[in-house]
Amino acid sequence: MKLEQSVALVTGASSGIGLAVARSLVRSGAKVAMVARGAARLAQACEELGPSAVPFPLDVADLPALTALPAEIVRRLGRLDIVVNNAGLHYRGDMFRHDAQKLASMFTVNLIAPVVLTRVAAEVMTKGGIVVNVASLAGKLGVPGSAVYSGTKAGLRFWALAAADDLGRLGLRIANVNPGPVDTGFFDDDFENVSAITFSQPMVSAEAVAERVMEAIGSEETGLDLDIPYASGKLATLSYLLPGLGRVIRPMLERKGARAKEKYAAGRGGR
Repeated sequence: MKLEQSVALVTGASSGIGLAVARSLVRSGAKVAMVARGAARLAQACEELGPSAVPFPLDVADLPALTALPAEIVRRLGRLDIVVNNAGLHYRGDMFRHDAQKLASMFTVNLIAPVVLTRVAAEVMTKGGIVVNVASLAGKLGVPGSAVYSGTKAGLRFWALAAADDLGRLGLRIANVNPGPVDTGFFDDDFENVSAITFSQPMVSAEAVAERVMEAIGSEETGLDLDIPYASGKLATLSYLLPGLGRVIRPMLERKGARAKEKYAAGRGGR
């Protein structure tokens, strides 16, 4: 896909992976409709990226507003070629720490909103366009302490893999990018309840995830399911296919992750 003069929509764009993706798109010549809840932070991010970044303050959990968004982007920016479903929500730990409504909101943000946005955006996207979901390695193998989050990301991944045929009939592609732990501050608000096994895998940067997103955008293939780190993705797949192996290696991974978590906390000045 030629990115010059293209228009991309990125959710969760004011920080972390979303901002890194938006930055990469702008550098490649695209205009970016940047979507996030916090208007002030979003405006600051757009100011950093320059006139090719346009703020659209919106909570993706507001489904009526989300449904109207693609047409508004086309009205203001002239077209829509790329959708990056990146916004995410994670209430960590045992699911009984949280009330039922919080658990439901994770499904709304992580799964329902991407499906709704893709369904509506597909009606106005240019042929040859692509939808990229920022999913998670937690969607390949259930992560202890992240049961609901794992469920939402698994749903997102498998929906996209199946939806490739539907979108293909419209001349559109779809892809998943599945990061492991990412050093964005996403888990800092509830660090104590981040599972040790999460830290057993190498932590990557938001910029590294953005590179995988850009790889998916630049590919001519559909139905891509790209893992980062690559080896962690293979380990997750192997443990899924051989659950007995997963049970055997889990204690080892948890011990390794506990040590890495302590080191990470110390590097950040403790928690």
